[in-house]
This record gives sequence, structure tokens and C-alpha cells, in this order.
Amino acid sequence: MRDDASASLRSLNEVVERLRAPGGCPWDREQTHASLRPYLLEETYEVLEAIDGNGESALKEELGDVLLQVLMHSAIAAERPDGFDIGDVAEVTRAKMIHRHPHVFGEAAVDGAAEVVVNWERLKRAEKNERLSVLDGIPRALPALALAQGVQKRPARLGFDETPTTAEAVIALRAAVEALASAVPMSPAQPAQGQDWAEAAPLDDAVGELLFVAVALARRLRVNPEEALRTRSNRFAERFRGLEQRCHSEGVDLHDIDAEQWQQRWAQTASPPAVNRTTLSK
Repeated sequence: MRDDASASLRSLNEVVERLRAPGGCPWDREQTHASLRPYLLEETYEVLEAIDGNGESALKEELGDVLLQVLMHSAIAAERPDGFDIGDVAEVTRAKMIHRHPHVFGEAAVDGAAEVVVNWERLKRAEKNERLSVLDGIPRALPALALAQGVQKRPARLGFDETPTTAEAVIALRAAVEALASAVPMSPAQPAQGQDWAEAAPLDDAVGELLFVAVALARRLRVNPEEALRTRSNRFAERFRGLEQRCHSEGVDLHDIDAEQWQQRWAQTASPPAVNRTTLSK
């Protein structure tokens, strides 16, 4: 790390400590780990948005906001007699990275990235031997797609992958879609009709099965389903905004458009280019 970079980090930490100190900022002094939770989440999503194409300047700023959150939590913790500071955070992380990369900092040999992931999981399990399950530590508050990805890939790292292969997932997706298409629900809890597995399950279970298989397919293809869906949703939103703008420029009220006109206008609206994303996370 550059000397001036180290100095900048130290200066930023001193600013945070000053804000928390007596005579500092009343708002910052009131904050706790719990009260800062929504800000950490918001800043994280803003980093993701910057990564999606707002440029290096925006990414630098948003990463700085996340760093500020880390320093704030560290400063709050340091105020307790049994607390820790940002140095402790850095040291714990440094030691963890060295321990989990014996093929870099030790003499272990690996045959490709897949074996790195297997070793990572084994070492992580040894570090956290108080956990009873390999699934422990996956936050249940994760978005549903990310949760499904987490509960699938943890066992897969150990060699157990109950989810379908790529070809099987495609077949299962088609079967699930056909089952849902043939359903005639009277209420959200009424069983779907069609495929055998769907007949005994409520529609929400059938849709859950469909999504779970879709996540498995995405994971097999090394695609992050959360990011893939976010990208697709943003493409739809951008295209729909283009339709809205065109209608506005023509003085057309969206409430006056019939179904046929909607389809015509949608076909005339250019679709934003797709963005391919692949992710291999530890």
C-alpha cells in the first residue's frame, strides 16, 4: 500500500473518531451498531449500482461510503472496555485470508479454482467448529434468490449436490412451467393441476420449486441469479421508461392505451443491451 494511501486511511479514521468524541457530531454520537444497519445496506446497494455502470468516480465514492460504515462500527466497538478497533478488524481479516490461502502463503497445491473453493470451505469449517451445520452462518434475511444460492452451494462444496444438473434443470424448469400453466387456482392456496409433484402442493410451493430449480441452473452455469434478475429487471424498467417518454412526447395518456396499442408501442421501444455476469464466490 502506498504511504499516502495509509495516511489517507488514518486521516479518515481520525475524522470518524472525532465525530464520535465528546463535542463531536450529535447525530454521529447517537449511532449504534443497530441504528447503522439500514445505512450499511443502502450503501452496499449503491456500490452495486455504481458497479453496474456509473463510472470509476461513482464507484470510488460509494466504496468510500462503505468504508465509512466499517470505520463507524469499529469506532463504536472501540468505545467499550472489551471492544475492538479498526486495527483488530484488519488483523483478524489478514490472518483469515492467509489461513484460507495455503496454496499462496503456504506449501499446499491446488488444481484450479474449484479445488480452492473446496479447501476454503474445509478451512472455514475448521475455524468455526462451534457450528453444527455447514448451513450455519447463511443469513436467513438474505433476498430469497441469494438464500437459495447459499443453501445450495454450501453442501455442493462438500461434494453433495442434490440440485439437478444443467440438462436436468432445463427439463425440470419446462415441467414446472407446464404445471403452473395448467393450474386453475381459485385461491393462492389451491393446489396446481397438471404434474404429479404439483398436485399435492400449493401454488406457492410450485412456484418455489420453479425458482429453486432456476437458481440451481444459474449456479451450474456460474451465473449469480440475484445479479442476473436485477440486470433483467433494470433492462425492463429502462425499456418501459422509454415507452413512457415516447408516449409523453406524443401527448398520449398511458391510461387510454388498449392492449393492442400496448403491444405495438412495446415492440417499437428499443431494448437496452444485455449484460453478461458470471460469478464464482467463496
